[in-house]
Amino acid sequence: MSSSVIRVDNPDLSPTSPGEESEAVFSGDYEPEPQPGLDGAPVRWYDADRTESYTRTTPFQEKHDTTVEFFYKPLTLTALACGLVVLAYVAMTQDVLEEGSDKRRVGIYAAIASFLAFSTLQFRDGPFIRPHPAFWRIVLGVNLLYELSLVFLLFQDLSTARHMMTYIDPQLGKALPEKSYADDCSLNARTLWNAIDIFCLAHALGWFGKAMILRDYWFCWILSIAFELAEYSLQHQLPNFAECWWDHWVLDVLLCNWLGTYLGMKVCQYFEVKPYEWRGFRQSKGLKSKAKRVLSQFSPHDFTTFKWGTATDFLHYMCVVLLLAVFLAAELNPFYLKSLLWMEPDHPIVILRLTFVFLCGLPAVRELYQYINDPRRAVRMGQHVWLLLATIITELLVITKWSKGQFSEPLPTRVKWGWAVAATLLVLYPMVQFGIPSARRYLRNHNKKAKSS
Repeated sequence: MSSSVIRVDNPDLSPTSPGEESEAVFSGDYEPEPQPGLDGAPVRWYDADRTESYTRTTPFQEKHDTTVEFFYKPLTLTALACGLVVLAYVAMTQDVLEEGSDKRRVGIYAAIASFLAFSTLQFRDGPFIRPHPAFWRIVLGVNLLYELSLVFLLFQDLSTARHMMTYIDPQLGKALPEKSYADDCSLNARTLWNAIDIFCLAHALGWFGKAMILRDYWFCWILSIAFELAEYSLQHQLPNFAECWWDHWVLDVLLCNWLGTYLGMKVCQYFEVKPYEWRGFRQSKGLKSKAKRVLSQFSPHDFTTFKWGTATDFLHYMCVVLLLAVFLAAELNPFYLKSLLWMEPDHPIVILRLTFVFLCGLPAVRELYQYINDPRRAVRMGQHVWLLLATIITELLVITKWSKGQFSEPLPTRVKWGWAVAATLLVLYPMVQFGIPSARRYLRNHNKKAKSS
């Protein structure tokens, strides 16, 4: 972890602040964490004794400010009572639901609100506790609702899905004209000016978010180039992927993507070196200090630098390749969904989907990084990364099913060769980087044993 925490004896610090907790760790006043396995040997799941310590999983623990203890108390029964009172009032009061109004829409909203309330109170905590653990439980609940919606849509045909979208927005359900951005590729001031629109800002904001999620400069660069190559590969299916060369590599990669990645990494670098000292609100002296404490509640509680280590071992290499594939799928899926469901790129549903994937990606990648690099603490994959992975794959299944008969143009030969070369390089690299050295070490050890015997 690359966050710097002040570890001094300060009476103004909250008793549960990271500084004092860290001092307790160094002083030896803590119970050692249970180690996986039994005496260093792995235990098979069907032989495991569930009463032993090696089967216990320690969840992420809340560290909160005791001066606002009320906001961290469970209050589950109080919330249940209040929720049922509001639900009964809305459902049974004719002033709220007049006779003849559309009660189906209100009923769906009430069901969603009830599910999110349950998520807020009962879901497990993830790696983030700012601004409040309940916020990230709601994010997980929204992800689960979206996944359930995708599972439902997976069993519908495309025409039925298009009709169902009109229940959400009556303006949907109408075919959209195909648009290409490669009609005039002459490089001059007029074409450059015409190419600059609100989507340039969206590009920059999107890559700012990806930098905050991945926290690795070169990973973002590889993903940026890979996405542009994917646009080249799929423009025979989606005409809006057809862009001029300078639109791909100058406006997108070198300008918008680089600017967003650069600013995002600068924010990450700031959080890496920022001193984290969590004083209680009551211990903060003066209005300015109290306001700063309130604003800091919306910043990270601590910050971890990601070192993906692609060339260190085969496990890290495969994780990075799979993470790259999942990110590409998450980027390409909305283009196919909006094309199949006839939605404009700036439709609120598309924007909300991108926003929620960003919020879900923040804790998901953090959980994945800990699962890969700290298996003793994270003995199972986190709930955020598990659910987000299921969501992206379900989107792919929906797109695959609905795409039958929609994209009749065959895959160009040059695209087939390009994918074949890329797949070959992805296989050859680990063989050269990890396979050959492992084979040499095996032969060397074998020869030593043969000589000694």
